[in-house]
Amino acid sequence: MSHPPSPDRTAAPAGSTAAPRVAIVTGGSRGIGRRTVGRLAADGYAVVVGYAGNRGEAEAAVEEAGTAGGRAVAVRADVADEHAVAALFDTAEAEFGGVDVVVHAAGLMRLAPVAELDLAVLDEVHRTNIRGTFVVAQQAARRVRGGGAVLTFSTSVVGLAFPGYGAYAASKGAVEALTLILARELRGRDVTVNAVAPGPTATDLFLDGKDEETIARLAAQPPLERLGTPADIAEVVAFLASPDGHWINGQVVRANGGIV
Repeated sequence: MSHPPSPDRTAAPAGSTAAPRVAIVTGGSRGIGRRTVGRLAADGYAVVVGYAGNRGEAEAAVEEAGTAGGRAVAVRADVADEHAVAALFDTAEAEFGGVDVVVHAAGLMRLAPVAELDLAVLDEVHRTNIRGTFVVAQQAARRVRGGGAVLTFSTSVVGLAFPGYGAYAASKGAVEALTLILARELRGRDVTVNAVAPGPTATDLFLDGKDEETIARLAAQPPLERLGTPADIAEVVAFLASPDGHWINGQVVRANGGIV
């Protein structure tokens, strides 16, 4: 097994002497993942912030976790690289003593009609979203402690079938299938496995490349008549990760404000 990398930074302890629950959040430097880091830290978790490339943003997420009352370290890892992901889990065990919750928020979205999509882009999307989810799920299945939770990310577009989302929605359909199977494979382990499937949510990933008219049209679709926010989704994640949400297992939670 490879040695865990040195963390980029550790937030100050919150003052409690009790061993905290430990979470790994991939894609933790931006968007929903970053908000989830702060939300879990506020619940007292020690958090390993997995990030792909932007160290500055990852360190900012660590600082925010400390401000929220938790502890955190940031570790760079390509989620599709099994050695890097194993090292991410190694860090959680070495720094904090184990892994209780895995939130796999890292993902890649590229939009184009099926007839026009470059197949190299398709391969890139599937490498991150399918292989990356499988690699993270594999380590989670081996290492998450009893009473813990594994959370993957899908998208409500799997059901809504928006044009242009073919490659992305196909990759997330695979994530949903994998998630439900893993929940059943972990029978007897006391570990829950669920997928969160946001609808249109105001993140950089979602807003990139969309004009104001498109954004306004999508925001008007839910009965609540607004886009979701990273905080909306982080609250769902925090509940599913907590003991209060432990009876929910093997489900896809479509957190989208009621879009049908």
